[in-house]
Amino acid sequence: MDRNLGLELMRVTEAAALSAAGWMGKGDAHQADDAAVEAMRKAFSAIQFSGVVVIGEGERDEAPMLYIGEKLGNGKPPKVDIALDPLECTNSVAFGRSNALSVVAAAEHGHFLHAPDTYMEKIAVGKEAQEAIDLSKSVEENLKNIAAAKQLPVENLTVVVLDRQRHEELVRRVRKLGCRIHLIPDGDVSAAIATALPDSGVDVLLGTGGAPEGVLAAAALRCLGGGFQGRLVFRNEEEIKRAKKMGVKNVNKIYTCEELARGDNIMFACTGVTDGDLLKGVHFFHGGAETHSLVMRSKTGTLRFITTRHTFDRMPDYE
Repeated sequence: MDRNLGLELMRVTEAAALSAAGWMGKGDAHQADDAAVEAMRKAFSAIQFSGVVVIGEGERDEAPMLYIGEKLGNGKPPKVDIALDPLECTNSVAFGRSNALSVVAAAEHGHFLHAPDTYMEKIAVGKEAQEAIDLSKSVEENLKNIAAAKQLPVENLTVVVLDRQRHEELVRRVRKLGCRIHLIPDGDVSAAIATALPDSGVDVLLGTGGAPEGVLAAAALRCLGGGFQGRLVFRNEEEIKRAKKMGVKNVNKIYTCEELARGDNIMFACTGVTDGDLLKGVHFFHGGAETHSLVMRSKTGTLRFITTRHTFDRMPDYE
């Protein structure tokens, strides 16, 4: 894949973020998501590549656009698999909360796990601790090993956990060990990325979240050199059947970062929709708006934080 594809992906996330941001605080998560999906799909149509959605808005009968298996681009080479979330944290946009992002990752064909729409138990860390994590071990063992790898007292670790009732026991155990906890309402993709950024103040992501978001987080951490492990958590037999249909052979498998997002040529782009710990959101001004994006590439390990000023009367028409 040409390195310029990363900037094209950023234009896609910018378009989605700009459309979704207009719905911030209006209490309608569905409309915000629809706006992001439609804008992202239009922006993809302008890219010269043959893309296929492998992580998307759902199966074809559930999602009219950006469904799993949908073809994107103009059909010309290269052939690329796409993982996307047009609007991560829809409720954050609807209710004016932080950390909403538009996210896209790309890899060579066949290099992303086709993750079903279920939950995933996750652990994410930065480069220093990538060899210290093991989901088959207890929470306590993992945190002690991560602290040792980072040469920190375990009490100095900051652990990010989604603020959910299902995590009450996890939070209790982390607190008993003495670690600091940062509870977040949504947005574990940005939290996973933060573990690999030295100035973020975040050391570990723990807990259960969406499986598709786990693949996106793994793609980002492949670019950053961080570590990630995930294990699918099914709510019923129907989800297990769907997973097997999508190619998951061992439903109890612990996936490494390299198994979720394989190959040496992964690209990742995200744009902030609302202000967050990772990126600022869309800021409107008379006649335009400013966006803040992150673009990464695993082959070179480059990170580009890009601020873009958009003038609305000169915006491209993707149709």
